[in-house]
Amino acid sequence: MPIKKYLLTGLLVWLPLAITLWVLLWLVGMLDAIFGGLLTGVAAIAPESTGGLIARLRHIPGLGVVLVFSALLLTGALVTNVAGRWWFAQWDRLFTNIPVFRSIYTAVKKVSDTLFSSNGNAFRKVLLVQYPRVGAWTIAFQTGLPVGEVAEALGQDLISVYVPTTPNPTSGFFLMLPRADVIELRMSVDEALTYVISMGSVPPLASSVNSPK
Repeated sequence: MPIKKYLLTGLLVWLPLAITLWVLLWLVGMLDAIFGGLLTGVAAIAPESTGGLIARLRHIPGLGVVLVFSALLLTGALVTNVAGRWWFAQWDRLFTNIPVFRSIYTAVKKVSDTLFSSNGNAFRKVLLVQYPRVGAWTIAFQTGLPVGEVAEALGQDLISVYVPTTPNPTSGFFLMLPRADVIELRMSVDEALTYVISMGSVPPLASSVNSPK
């Protein structure tokens, strides 16, 4: 029926926009909630005369997003100069000396430095790997190489890979596989993520495969 066809076509047009707006609104709400929590903490220790100002700030929608974005820009600008790097080093030394907090902070910092550094190799290559069994192929991302005690114990030419789950690629599995058992793809990370999230229904526009090394 034409009506059914038109409804499905209209849904395909609006669904990506609706989901995008939903995700953005969720992020704005989360940042505003964090900002509201900070204001509550400030209100608890601030003089009573500032209570009205804090209450007005709490009811400004999107202010948390603007402040977080501004804080990130300001922090990045400060850390790029000598004085800012010195203060950042003191900040880092302080947190790495706090028991319990130190282990969490250090682990998260190492992961973020690896993932977001422009010089890093994590999530720069898209791979095909056989998982969860031989003969079943899936998309994966190279995250690095085994080093230290792990590399010595395995004694092979291995690579570290992350296998994302579908349709939520933020969860997945960490594997160490022989380099000869993976196939490197020339598709971009964005194309691969789209392929994973769509459960294979949106293939890359041009996906070329290199021979296994």
